[in-house]
Amino acid sequence: MGSNKVIITIAPTGGMAGKKQNPNLPTQPDEIARDVIDCWNAGASVVAVHARRPDDQATCNPEIYRDINSRIRARSDIIINNSTGGGVDGDVVKQMPDGRWETQWEERIKGVEAGAEMCTLDAITVNLSFAGNDIIFNSPLSKNRELAQAMRARGIKPEWEVFSPTHIVQDVTTLIGEGLDDDPPYVNMVLNCHRGFQGAMPYSAKTFQFMIDLLPKNAIFGVSGIGPAQLASSVQSILLGGHARTGLEDNNYYAAGELATNQRLTERLVRIVRDLGFEPATPSEARDILGLSRMTGPKPEFAIR
Repeated sequence: MGSNKVIITIAPTGGMAGKKQNPNLPTQPDEIARDVIDCWNAGASVVAVHARRPDDQATCNPEIYRDINSRIRARSDIIINNSTGGGVDGDVVKQMPDGRWETQWEERIKGVEAGAEMCTLDAITVNLSFAGNDIIFNSPLSKNRELAQAMRARGIKPEWEVFSPTHIVQDVTTLIGEGLDDDPPYVNMVLNCHRGFQGAMPYSAKTFQFMIDLLPKNAIFGVSGIGPAQLASSVQSILLGGHARTGLEDNNYYAAGELATNQRLTERLVRIVRDLGFEPATPSEARDILGLSRMTGPKPEFAIR
């Protein structure tokens, strides 16, 4: 595989923003599939899928994931990555007796049941601040191990999602060392959500480089730059041999004061990749880069563009 291939991930929905923030946000299966097919045609090779209920609130309901996945798979060969992080409302959270909120592990883990080739694995424990609520995202090593084992049993490749250097050197390195992922592990570094995620890191070139230097042996990496960090972090990642993500999950704006669409964000990232002298990886090439072509998990039939 040539070193000039860049995996572009489209994250169309996420588990936090709503249509009030951006009317272009796709939340229902038909809307999500429409945007994903457009972005696949533009050059994206992976989609990071979050599911929403009919009322637009977050869920990891495998039936809704299957609906989204099947709509995407019927029309494209893009790599489907289902979230096990869920979101900040809906089925995914519950209120505790003291008034605080907590994400529900038993709901999150349902994300592995919908036949995706990849799933996110957020090997982190953080406190989230959203809509005036404090929400604990509680993922101790024992639970992260359980989730990694559930993925491995189903032939699913983890996307290790990290928000700080400590996440890399603690649970991610530990679980990969236990043999719960095959080479190459893929680590997605989420930067610049520190105002809402306690313990997360703001984006800077030095912080990103430091985190890259801490990666486990043979790891490949991508970046999710939140908000205005999306462009700079993507360029840095590409130049350092990594991959990049875009989409309304991470960034509601195309420019200051100008609401984005998933299509425009993807088209811009594709242009940047090519202007820097690289090429967007096709889904087939991305499968080879990620090691998915060697795995024994889901082997969906799909249309090829």
